[in-house]
Amino acid sequence: MLPRIGVLGVGHFGRFHALKMQARGCLVALHDANPERAATVAAETGVPALDAAGVIAASDAVLVTAPTAYHHALGLAVLRAGRHLFVEKPMATTLEQAQELAAEARARGLVLQVGHIERYSAALRAVKAAAAGRVPLALEATRVAPFRPRSLDVSVVMDLMVHDLDLVLDLAGAPLASVQAVGRRVMSDKLDFCVAQLGFANGARATVTASRISVGLERRLRLLGEQGEMRVDFLARSLEVLRPGGAEPAADMPGWGRESASWTDHDSLEAEHAAFVASVTTGAPVEADAAVGLRALDACLRVEAAAEGIA
Repeated sequence: MLPRIGVLGVGHFGRFHALKMQARGCLVALHDANPERAATVAAETGVPALDAAGVIAASDAVLVTAPTAYHHALGLAVLRAGRHLFVEKPMATTLEQAQELAAEARARGLVLQVGHIERYSAALRAVKAAAAGRVPLALEATRVAPFRPRSLDVSVVMDLMVHDLDLVLDLAGAPLASVQAVGRRVMSDKLDFCVAQLGFANGARATVTASRISVGLERRLRLLGEQGEMRVDFLARSLEVLRPGGAEPAADMPGWGRESASWTDHDSLEAEHAAFVASVTTGAPVEADAAVGLRALDACLRVEAAAEGIA
């Protein structure tokens, strides 16, 4: 039996959540602080626009896709009503708020999934498969895009860099030990670009770059270690590896070879929703759980503080 799912916040991305859940046959109600926007999306999806309390009462599980400043209060209301919670990334604005959400879900035995959508992408599956068994000593991640006047309620760190921080934290295989960063406000009152230097407890280092004021799109990842090098171009859907025993022998490197791979993109939002529904209905493990959300939020806050010169 499909769960009854409500959506709190149907702005640019929240609307897509609502439309996808409606197509899945799960959407029962929605809410937005802007009544006109709520009415428009309600008409699109054929479900009622209610107040937040009404949406929670009508649902078995709720997606909180409102701006980040409301994640904590809305998330707590959902959990305290005994409903399963999906909350968009970042999980909250502070670690204390995020920890309270995690504790509430744990105490009530409820699903809490954080909207780290990249974890459900075909690209990340390919990268993690290729990186299995590797211990990188150096990592470089770049994610930049032209300016668009949305998601300006959070910094570029929370908006874009968070995805690569989550990935780098996974690939490094050790806790984050040190953070240095530079960044500036340019088109908004939040950081619009940032370059972070991360150090890990195992000695690995990472450089992570994010910008929403770039001349064009770029999404790349590079890993270097004793097992060789891996380069990924996410926009070109290409992955290249140089390693011992690689299929295509490398000139002047006896025993080493190159390998390449690609992937076929799928609907990551659909995959993310499918995982949430499975966790709610069958108890399937939550991949992007509270621990993932907390770890990513902690890294984001440390990067922001370093870039802003906050001790």
